[in-house]
Amino acid sequence: MPTTIHTDTTAVRLKSLLETLLQTPMPVRLRAWDGSEAGPADAPVVIIKHRRALRRLVWQPNQLGLARAYVSGEIDVEGDLYDVLSRLTALLWTTSGSKGTGKHIPLRSVMTEALRLGVIGSQPKPPAEEMAVSGARHSKSRDRQAISHHYDVGNDFYRLVLGESMVYSCAYWTSDAPGYGLADAQRDKLDLICRKLGLEPGMRLLDVGCGWGSLAIHAAREYGVEVLGITLSTEQAEFARKQVAAAGLSHQVEIRVQDYRDLDDGPFDAISSVGMAEHVGTGPYREYAGILFRHLKRGGRLLNHQISALHPAPAAPDQQRSFIDAYVFPDGELASIGTTVSLLEDAGFEVRDVHALREHYGRTLRAWVANLESDWSTAVQLTSPGRARVWRLYMAASALAFEQANIGVNQVLAVKAHRDGVSEMPPTRGAYLA
Repeated sequence: MPTTIHTDTTAVRLKSLLETLLQTPMPVRLRAWDGSEAGPADAPVVIIKHRRALRRLVWQPNQLGLARAYVSGEIDVEGDLYDVLSRLTALLWTTSGSKGTGKHIPLRSVMTEALRLGVIGSQPKPPAEEMAVSGARHSKSRDRQAISHHYDVGNDFYRLVLGESMVYSCAYWTSDAPGYGLADAQRDKLDLICRKLGLEPGMRLLDVGCGWGSLAIHAAREYGVEVLGITLSTEQAEFARKQVAAAGLSHQVEIRVQDYRDLDDGPFDAISSVGMAEHVGTGPYREYAGILFRHLKRGGRLLNHQISALHPAPAAPDQQRSFIDAYVFPDGELASIGTTVSLLEDAGFEVRDVHALREHYGRTLRAWVANLESDWSTAVQLTSPGRARVWRLYMAASALAFEQANIGVNQVLAVKAHRDGVSEMPPTRGAYLA
């Protein structure tokens, strides 16, 4: 059995209060603001730097309360962040707090201990990095707010995190050879998409949610296609246009700031939707799939690359806001792969291939975290200490979520068959899978 250290009443009381609030034994060691410690001696240390962190948890005893304390710098980690997050998995991936445990929090005990620790007070304001969007959910104006919050935080910051490839989606790791890294895996992912779409010179490709233009540039340069890329992020579009011009591809690639609902440029020979559908939302996805179907030629292919919910539980009517929704992807929604396939087929597509890449995303996220941590001071200068902490927490927690099969990611290849049923698809996967 692990040894437990009780060196001071502050840490012991802190541990007792947190276990009562969060309804679970503390799997980490705690260090209080006065230096006292309590908890397993061989566990990583969570440092409670300020009483305000406890006040946040009294008001919000769930992952959002923990996240607010971490983002504001009131809680920190000593040791392996992945180890800490893995030990706290049940808290980090549950948004309903005590309501999700089926247990009752003894309020009298909580208030007594909180008073002794001096943490009773008004609810602290959320960190400035927390986002509150306004307007009707998934309206054009609200979607622009959500996209701007996530992507318009500085292209230099994204370059630091993502690396020179500037690809913000799951890489495709085809080798473990020395020297094979993130940039190689992202190149292999871009090429996999192009092969699955069957791109050939002279074709027109629509890239919905084109990011910083990496797929558009790769498809134009390597496959000779014309590309229209659309995004709601002005910073992404500005960067992408410069990259297109620098590659000498302005005659082949157009980048627009445009909502997919305003498209009037079809038909296209192929359509890619990579990391876009999570922003669309499960409600509007039927309309989204219908729009893509209308803009695709008969015999054309759609490649939909999308994070999925694995074994999703029904949403509780009083479910609390999650860390991801508040700080990372406002209004983002994850559907199961079955839901996605059904909606694509309801729109008229024939789904021909589903390629699960869950383990690839875990490895990708760990590479992004390593990039962030290796140049932390620069990341803070480019954004803010809170924003850098948001990204570190979100990416590390997401890496574990993929690795532990809490969420998945899939490439769905679909075709808009001719009216007589001819699909123009190759007879085997060998035509596009390396």
